[in-house]
Amino acid sequence: MTLIDTRTPDPKRLIPGATGDWEVIIGLEVHAQVTSKAKLFSGASTEFGAEPNANVALVDAALPGMLPVINEECVAQAVRTGLGLKAQINKRSIFDRKNYFYPDLPQGYQISQYKDPIVGEGKIIVSVGPDKKGQFEDIEVGIERLHLEQDAGKSIHDMHPTMSYVDFNRTGVALMEIVSKPDIRSADEAKAYITKLRTILRYLGTCDGNMEQGSLRADVNVSVRKPGGEFGTRCEIKNVNSIRFVGQAIEYEARRQVAILEDGGEIVQETRLFDPNKGETRSMRSKEEAHDYRYFPDPDLLPLEFDQAYIDALSEALPELPDEKKERLINSLGLTPYDASILVSEKAIADYFEQVAEGRDGKAAANWVINNLLGKLNETGHGIDATPISPAQLGSIIDLIKKGDISNTIGKELFEIVWNEGGDPEKIVEERGMKQVTDTGAIEAAVDEVIAANPDKAEQAKEKPNMAGWFVGQVMKATGGKANPQAVNQLVRQKLGIE
Repeated sequence: MTLIDTRTPDPKRLIPGATGDWEVIIGLEVHAQVTSKAKLFSGASTEFGAEPNANVALVDAALPGMLPVINEECVAQAVRTGLGLKAQINKRSIFDRKNYFYPDLPQGYQISQYKDPIVGEGKIIVSVGPDKKGQFEDIEVGIERLHLEQDAGKSIHDMHPTMSYVDFNRTGVALMEIVSKPDIRSADEAKAYITKLRTILRYLGTCDGNMEQGSLRADVNVSVRKPGGEFGTRCEIKNVNSIRFVGQAIEYEARRQVAILEDGGEIVQETRLFDPNKGETRSMRSKEEAHDYRYFPDPDLLPLEFDQAYIDALSEALPELPDEKKERLINSLGLTPYDASILVSEKAIADYFEQVAEGRDGKAAANWVINNLLGKLNETGHGIDATPISPAQLGSIIDLIKKGDISNTIGKELFEIVWNEGGDPEKIVEERGMKQVTDTGAIEAAVDEVIAANPDKAEQAKEKPNMAGWFVGQVMKATGGKANPQAVNQLVRQKLGIE
């Protein structure tokens, strides 16, 4: 990774120490599994969860004489991702052999890209927050490169007391290694970066981002320095497969390095692992340099070349990405940046919201999706794909409120009914007598009854107009929440003589 200092120290991000403040410098190497039915250099399946060694072609097993053949869809997916990262697409790239020996690497080398990757420099705008005031801070994180490479297999050590097993199903699966510049200055920024990167990949359809299945994992490079000083010695934390764990690993590692330096010690450049059970990193091996891998162009693969027309065709077919969608929702529907950020955070949420908002007030639709639907899903621990309420059903509830058939309070009760029982909201309102009372005569009678029952408070309200709200609440309670709130408020103020 090329270390270029692109940010000035931010006092909010500094780590306090016994000898003063320290700045943490973070760079991330994210390995994203390419969405493709076949592997990078073979036709073997990439299906997750198959029986061990069921998805292994002869070239994956490195049998003598087997030659790799590039999967064009994996190339297209890498270019799409590069375009989504506003990055330079290199029309000529080279596949190299990265030599190292491990039981789960049958060839004895990994086919990767080194000096000539398929994608060059790009950038991601990351929103960090919200802070205590509910505000977000946008930062730009540079992308150093994106290159294609094949994954290794998996060693299994807990199936036999004296032997290890190897599963080659992942061997040869296409990965995009997306390398950030060292622009990240805190655990929160790192988590926000990976979250945004995963969102972009999912919008593009180039990686499913399922970290629990190993489809997205990160190598985290951490170093510390005195603010504005030279870069310190970095340690790399390998294969972190959870955004939460990335944050924990950074916080522990930064504190560990600060403690060593303040004791007069030196940081050893090494590769470390994060133990989520103990919340700490531990040494794995000394950190390799590029020359240790003896990179050289793979003699079985020609340079990968394509023209601008190929790039343009892929660019024209790209979907609307989260930043552009967020801007459109703010400008066309009048949403706040906060609400728009939540709605575009996942493509499935954005798609759901846009179905609800079609032909309706965007702000009302956003309020119901964010506060009611996503709030309920958060309570149950499920994602948007598990919602029992369809966009059409939620839209119907919003329509009933707008027409005045039900109040907002009744709308929330209706939401719970549809969530638990399903059904057509309009029919439920009719069958259960949930329609809002708009008959001013009936409402006036209820208002008179409440005022008559509370003469002392009625007298006080003339001096304290804010007490009108109490009377409105009592009338709504007396009518089971069915009275039209605007009519109730108007009649209460009129009866109490409040201007």
